[in-house]
Formats: sequence, structure tokens, C-alpha cells
Amino acid sequence: MFTYLNPAVRQRLIANGKLIRINAQGASISAELPPPEGELAINVLGPIPLPVQLDGVEIKTQWYATVRSTELAKVEELARDLNRQGGQHLFATLASSLAVNSVLMIGEPAQMQNPLVRVHSSCLTGDVFGSQRCECGPQFTAALQRINQEPGGGMLIYMSGHEGRGIGLWAKAATYLLQDAGENTYEANRTLGLPDDSRDFTDAAALLHHFVGQAPFRLLTNNPKKIRDLNAFGLTDITPVRHITGVSEWNRRYLAAKRDWGHALSDLDIAPNAPKP
Repeated sequence: MFTYLNPAVRQRLIANGKLIRINAQGASISAELPPPEGELAINVLGPIPLPVQLDGVEIKTQWYATVRSTELAKVEELARDLNRQGGQHLFATLASSLAVNSVLMIGEPAQMQNPLVRVHSSCLTGDVFGSQRCECGPQFTAALQRINQEPGGGMLIYMSGHEGRGIGLWAKAATYLLQDAGENTYEANRTLGLPDDSRDFTDAAALLHHFVGQAPFRLLTNNPKKIRDLNAFGLTDITPVRHITGVSEWNRRYLAAKRDWGHALSDLDIAPNAPKP
């Protein structure tokens, strides 16, 4: 049973400051009253001590799990129905419809000045399977390691609904077959009738407003569109930091397509034996 389905546990988490709710501007709002109709409200659970070990390096992070109130309400209603029907064995299906984003915080947010930030899109094949068809797994590992080396710390925001630039894992698998037949990653999306990039950074922006506010921060990215998208949510004092890693013979053509689409990548960046930035 998910802890947020137990009202007593929920109240205890709120009382201990471990469960809060924020709006699109990152401001705290009531976690006990229903959020205003039609307005974005995000539940933030944490901080939770989460030591991480990547490539033999231990990194002490504080984990925040976040989810939109609208999604949570739907799942809680379904869970109540399952309880009444005695369908506890079906509870595992609830997780599949709940997009839980995460924040991995390194250091104390209140003390950060111009922190280093990574907004990382979920990639099961790269982050978990270790696929070399993209550079996502190495980018995730390198981002946490770079943030860990920062004197002032920073954070990684992990966006769970971004698989395949927002098209989902099943469609992503289909695009891989189309790519193997000669199309590049963007052409394959279009063949399926899907956008080049359908990722939504609304929640990431709200979390950055909450943890960073209007203060400047540095963003690990090669994608100017990601910066423009965050700018549109009022986050305007962003300094891009090149984040090139994980280049291999398997993903060089994929990276070339990203370069041609607008990513800040040069021929040298994706060349064989390219020097690390």
C-alpha cells in the first residue's frame, strides 16, 4: 500500500515538514486543502537521505519525490475502489499511471549560490539498461558527479514522463527500428506522426522556482530549446554549461542529428577520440 493513501501517515508527514505542496511559481500552498481548480499543484515528499554510488564514487544526496496533485487524486480514487473490491493484487498497476518526478539534492538549497543543475529526461534504455544508442546514461552519471564536486552543490531533476523526448517507451522502440532502416531520430518521430520533441518542463520549472527562486543557476545541457522552455516559465537567469559525455560509435549518428537539430555540439565533440570538455 502506498503511504500517501493512509490519511494518518499523510498527516504525520505534513506535520513533520516532509510533505509539502507547491504551485507553478514554486511557492508553498496548503497540503491539506484541495488545490485551486485548474491550477498546477505539485506534492513534494522529502528530503529523504539517499546515498548513491556511481562508477565507484559515493554521492550523498537528498531525494525529493514529486507528483502533480491531479494525478495523485486519480490514483487515490482508484486505490479506494480497489480496496472496496478487495483488489489489492491490482495495486501494482497504479504505479504505471503515476508520473513521479524526482529531485536529487546535493548540499543545502538555502545556502546555494549559482548552483549547478541538471534537468534529466528519463531514459530506461540508457539510464538503466546502459544502452549506447544514446548518451543519457553517461550524462546522468557525469551530472551527479560534477554537481557533487561543486563547492556549493546543486541538484538533478529527473523527469519521469520524458522517455524518447516525450513519446513513450513503446513508440521509442518503434523509432529505433526506423532508425536502423536509415532514418535519423527526428525523422523516425515524424514517420510515426509524432513531434520532434514533446517534453513538458512545467513541473521542472515549478521545482526550480521552489528550490532556486529567481536566483541565477547553471544548467548542464547542450540543448538551447530546454533553456528557452525554462525561460518561458520565468526562469531567465540561466547559464548553459556544456555536458558532453558518452560519445561512442553506436550513438555518433544520433548525436549528429541532435547537432543538426540545434544542439550545441560540434563536429569535434562527436568525432572519434574527441577530447573531453
